[in-house]
Amino acid sequence: MRANVLNDAALVKHAGRFAWLSIDTEKSQNEGFLEKFPVDNWPTFYVIDSANEGAAMKWLGTASVPQLEKLFDDGELAVRTSSGKSADEVLALADRAHAEGRGADAAKLYREALQKAPEQWQQRPRAIESLVAALQGAHAREDCSQVALKAVPTLPRGSSFANAGAMGLQCALSAPKNAPWRSEAMAGLEPWVRSALGIPDLLADDRSGLYEVLVQSAEAQGDKQRVKQLSGDWLAFLEREAARAPSPEARSAFDSHRLAAALKLGDPARAIPALEASERDLPNDYNPPARLAFVYSELGRYDDALRAADRALSKAYGPRRIRVYETKAQIYLKAGDRSSGERTLLEALQFAQTLPKAQRPERAVERLQAALDRARQTAAVQVR
Repeated sequence: MRANVLNDAALVKHAGRFAWLSIDTEKSQNEGFLEKFPVDNWPTFYVIDSANEGAAMKWLGTASVPQLEKLFDDGELAVRTSSGKSADEVLALADRAHAEGRGADAAKLYREALQKAPEQWQQRPRAIESLVAALQGAHAREDCSQVALKAVPTLPRGSSFANAGAMGLQCALSAPKNAPWRSEAMAGLEPWVRSALGIPDLLADDRSGLYEVLVQSAEAQGDKQRVKQLSGDWLAFLEREAARAPSPEARSAFDSHRLAAALKLGDPARAIPALEASERDLPNDYNPPARLAFVYSELGRYDDALRAADRALSKAYGPRRIRVYETKAQIYLKAGDRSSGERTLLEALQFAQTLPKAQRPERAVERLQAALDRARQTAAVQVR
């Protein structure tokens, strides 16, 4: 967003409307902010009401310049609105509930806004997208998929159509495999997500997300040929986008996507040139060497992988440092160096305990402990 959207000259005219803040969620001094405004998705945008210091609007993920400009308006309306007489006012109340983490209340209010709205309500696409997002956030997978299945075909072909379709399909994919509604929802939503690839004005990040969920759907169906075809198309798209990026930072924004696509394609080495370029051009960024460590490990180049992991650790800080420790430990374990792997996992767990509670990634800590337990169990079996 910083490299591709927030620097757009069209946003300059909005400079006086808000006090603009950027929060680095990895830094310990931001613990207080994160306690009050939790962040589980990057990027996340908040509009905060200065009168009560409460969140009035929360938007997860990327947004185009026109989307941001509309969200500015919606955020201001959410700050001002206290009653829900019209569809726009109910939508504002729903946005506030979503920003405050009241997912069930937000979903109910988004539905109410859609029921109150006139037939050609301008906000309908965004309201449906937000309803699907609220249901996904509340882990109401069936409801999320069914709302998307019913509403997506009726939406104009734009970002809300693409995002609501992708989220609905993700909800179906994340449901238990024996859920009776799952396969029908997947079959119904996948064609709409495929068609969204042809929407001309989508952000590259959103289009990449469409490819990713389509690959996941093909994997869930056991269709290896389609996985390979989609992954190849996905990676080719990302390489084209990266080639015309206006700056190293903008180009590096595609690195994680390119690595994911290369892994799905079964060709992780294809990501190496891009990651090497990013490490060279962005010497203070831990991400390129951290990703190189993972790729080298996948290729069995364990010495290169460990050196890259150490370069990443020298630059990483905060919660993201734990992921680098985790990668380094897995490199040792794959290379057969169990003692170094266990030592690295212990270092990661000890580092996690130094983090403020609001920044401690509990799921990552659980993964580390489980990996350490497995390593120790393997050692115990070998001793016997």
